[in-house]
Amino acid sequence: AYAIFALLFGFTFYMQSNNQKKQGKDFGYRFLWRLALLGVFATWNAAFFPAGDVLLLFVVVGVVLFLTRSWSDRAIGVAAVVLLLQPVEWYHYIANLINPAHRLPDLKVAEMYGEVADYTKAGNWRDFLLGNVTLGQKASFLWAVNAGRFVQTAGLFLLGFFIGRKQLFMTNEKNIAFGTKVLIISAISFAPLYTLKELVMENDPIVQQTVGTAFDMWQKLAFTLVLVASFILLYQHKNFSKAVAGLRFYGKMSLTNYISQSIIGVFIYFPIGLNLTPYCGYTFSLLVGFLIFLLQLRFCKWWLARHKQGPLEYIWHKCTWIGTGK
Repeated sequence: AYAIFALLFGFTFYMQSNNQKKQGKDFGYRFLWRLALLGVFATWNAAFFPAGDVLLLFVVVGVVLFLTRSWSDRAIGVAAVVLLLQPVEWYHYIANLINPAHRLPDLKVAEMYGEVADYTKAGNWRDFLLGNVTLGQKASFLWAVNAGRFVQTAGLFLLGFFIGRKQLFMTNEKNIAFGTKVLIISAISFAPLYTLKELVMENDPIVQQTVGTAFDMWQKLAFTLVLVASFILLYQHKNFSKAVAGLRFYGKMSLTNYISQSIIGVFIYFPIGLNLTPYCGYTFSLLVGFLIFLLQLRFCKWWLARHKQGPLEYIWHKCTWIGTGK
């Protein structure tokens, strides 16, 4: 889910920057301001989510789109591939081969999450909210660095930007043929990449943390491309596109839904709310998730019948374009 989100984040940047380019304007600096605003939403959401918020990672990594906005298509494509190859992990692996004493930096993520778990279980509102936006966010961000997601997210941003530049989401025979190739190659690649990842994880910790992380990111990327390519190809069929048409209402209010999910979830599951975690197994939690989704979808349809944008989307839009009258 986060990988698809990252891919679309880069694609959305293309759409916004391209619209401004048509008017002879540089969207870059406005985009930096938009990232700063996203940081506010990230902090808001993180307050209700002890594991930290992925939006903070997007805020920091999003700067790569600003830096590469004027690059050629070829340069952006090459940069995306290099980043998706997980160069940091391979650097540490090779460094260890040269010097067996070389180790990855210890970012103390496990210790931080231990503290997060302690104040979450305590059920104190003040400690929970303050801890989440400080220690929780720090732990989440450093975990992403350790897990290879920092570099992969940058690569996915650029890949989404590249897809937009090359108009690969446009419906035509050439792109459908390309999507079919992506689906086939990704589907064939997933199984061996997953198997190799599992085999690598049987080695010593340094290999797990380097080569293992790289293969883990690659098998997840392959699966992400399977999902994206499958959806795009299926969407060309009227029956499928009609069946999923209602999702567009949910998508138009994605930020509102995303943050409201955290607020609803903390009330249902955590000690500062109903504390139903000890009583909810996987199946029941899945049913709760579906129920929340359906209620949110219904609300989205009701809201968008009366407003152009969701409430948080409206605030983000207005603040992004402050001073322009948009």
